[in-house]
Amino acid sequence: MSSKAGKALIYCRVSSKSQEQEGHGLESQEIRCREHARLKGYEVEAVFPDTITGGGDFMKRPGMVALLSYLDAQPFENYVVIFDDLKRFARDTRFHLDLREAFRSRGARIECLNFKFEDTPEGEFIETIMAAQGALERKQNGRQVAQKMRARMINGYWVHNAPVGYKYRTEKGRGKVLVADEPNASIIKQAFEGYASGRFESQAEIKRFFESFPDFPRNKKGIITQQRVTEILGNPLYTGHICSERYEIDWLDGQHDALISIQTFDKVQARRNGTAKAPMRKNIGEDFALRGFVCCADCKTPLRSSWSKGRSKYYAYYLCQTKSCKSYGKSIARDKVENEVGAIVKDMKPHPALLDLAKTMFRHAWDQRLDQFSDAVLSAKRQIKTIDKQIESLLARIMDASNATVIKTYEEKITDLERDKLILAERAENRLKPQGSFEEKLEPALQFLANPYKLWETGQFIMRRIVLRLAFEEPLAYHLKQGARTAELSLPFKALKGHSMTK
Repeated sequence: MSSKAGKALIYCRVSSKSQEQEGHGLESQEIRCREHARLKGYEVEAVFPDTITGGGDFMKRPGMVALLSYLDAQPFENYVVIFDDLKRFARDTRFHLDLREAFRSRGARIECLNFKFEDTPEGEFIETIMAAQGALERKQNGRQVAQKMRARMINGYWVHNAPVGYKYRTEKGRGKVLVADEPNASIIKQAFEGYASGRFESQAEIKRFFESFPDFPRNKKGIITQQRVTEILGNPLYTGHICSERYEIDWLDGQHDALISIQTFDKVQARRNGTAKAPMRKNIGEDFALRGFVCCADCKTPLRSSWSKGRSKYYAYYLCQTKSCKSYGKSIARDKVENEVGAIVKDMKPHPALLDLAKTMFRHAWDQRLDQFSDAVLSAKRQIKTIDKQIESLLARIMDASNATVIKTYEEKITDLERDKLILAERAENRLKPQGSFEEKLEPALQFLANPYKLWETGQFIMRRIVLRLAFEEPLAYHLKQGARTAELSLPFKALKGHSMTK
């Protein structure tokens, strides 16, 4: 061992970036430690900073790992490790003692600006007590923070990171409150409503929908993962309610505005829990809009799609791959099939007189629906009163019950009733009432009925899939030689295509 004992290493740590930025951080600690080294006559050789909480395993702190590795790389040097407070060392009794041993085994001494380490039984006892006190303070602080966060969530305020579609805004007297973050809020709403209604068949299609917006949040690699889609679709925060398993909070009214209704959220969850869709492969992506919609006229099996390599380029084809079919292995050029389907869509344009009549009928139905909402509100309020009585009855039974299983059953029933109340409250508060005028809401649909080919001729995958689902009742049969068979149109187009609207 060399006799050089005048070399020092400084360790600094703060628990968060905010401490560092607010002036209670690494720089002030380093200045104090350097002053201590100067007074002791030490030469500071390196500084190891950390921005991480003091609880837990010290080997999860990058700065501490680097410090220990530095000592391992120079085993014949006697270093003094300086830090300004015992709490910067470790705030967990067991890890404090383990870290103390880690330095001792490497021949390094440790010095603290406000605590003197002594290698005596009394010194070790006091050091253990101080370490235990630090651990106690850390756990007490954690408990206080958790209690405050739970209390704020009970008051209807979300306390974690804002999900996509929301952002935090500081309001006087309320603190940070979630508010809609446009245009992402509208995109999220369209995704939920589209999946609930069947416009999007799978989460893979929702992923592509998100990807069609360049400014939609992506990860560090610039992509939108399927995990992000799953997290969005399963987040009840978008209904305007607070839920947290950690804090045992279930469907409390939030202080933020809802993007979707609870009914829409429930429909999405029902679809997510249904039959899983096969993951999207490259050859069934945006290159083949008719994949799964056009079937072989001979065997009624959906046509497959593929790219085939020619001499100088690739060619897109639809083909039947049913071995027992006489059309097996025979391919049809993608453009030929899609152009024929496009011609069918183009021919759907109804007569102007029939369209005017349809518009009048829609307006009449719109007015009727508005009247129905008033009746629905009154009915919802009556049902809420009934549910309140049921909850009161169950609470009384819980007070009288002593069996844990019975109590749990009552509590689960109360939870279900409370959720039913939330759905009814949406009706009672007119949350489900159509917002805006007839022209704002239904004119776009009428424009689509007037000329669906406008969407088709954009050539966009999503737009063409929308046309197929809205315009056709069932898959379209296609024959290798005879082309597209007679299409079964959906009800609106079937009616507008007929000679009379009376039916």
